[in-house]
Amino acid sequence: MQIQEIIGILENSAPPWLQESYDNAGLIVGDPQREVSGILFCLDSTEAVVEEALALGCNLVIAHHPIVFRGLKRFNGSTYVERTVMQAIRQGVALYAIHTNLDNVYRQGVNAKIAEKLGLTNTRILLPRPGEVEIGAGLIGFLPEPVAETDFLLQVKTALRVSCMRHTALRNRPVRSVAVCGGSGSLLLPEALRAGADVFVTADFKYHEFFDAEGRLVIADIGHYESEQFTIELLYQIIREKFPTFALHCTKVNTNPVFYL
Repeated sequence: MQIQEIIGILENSAPPWLQESYDNAGLIVGDPQREVSGILFCLDSTEAVVEEALALGCNLVIAHHPIVFRGLKRFNGSTYVERTVMQAIRQGVALYAIHTNLDNVYRQGVNAKIAEKLGLTNTRILLPRPGEVEIGAGLIGFLPEPVAETDFLLQVKTALRVSCMRHTALRNRPVRSVAVCGGSGSLLLPEALRAGADVFVTADFKYHEFFDAEGRLVIADIGHYESEQFTIELLYQIIREKFPTFALHCTKVNTNPVFYL
């Protein structure tokens, strides 16, 4: 099986044209016609992940985040990006990323996986693209039964394996409607408010942006890595469904650059 066949399956679920203009999803390193010996799924391509791929006999790394966002002017190993790319080229490991195109699909997308983990039902896209109902940013859904705010936030910590959560003041109201956005979701706060969400689960809110909730919902910032970590599981499932006997591995390397005391 060639790399391009694997890419075709992924891009059938999340076509490249759905990625945002700033993104760099796609095959970043490697020959699309090369035979695949094994696949390692991860959130971030790093030197440690490439080493793990080699140890597992994998020559294809599929990540959510692109290792290269902007053009590289030199390859002298001065940054982790350069070192990772150089190592991948030297060792013959292909690097592929499926990023905001996977964020922007409803079915088999990043936010659908978060909603699944939280047990949300009757979900829909939070900010659909014009003329679309299954393409867009974020997602909103409902809990089967109303839950007290503190209980729900504790459920989020458990379900999404969150060690540290930042949130706005609780409103002492039951939670039924929940908006989610994997990764940086502060731009979707107005949409979450308009949709009547009780809680908005996302990441990367800045200090002053927390004020914008104005007591109308609870912002639950769970961290960028934490909000997207189950994308690894999602990608594994997409390929496993098509090739149940192929050599597929989920990384055991924690690539989160943020640590908590």
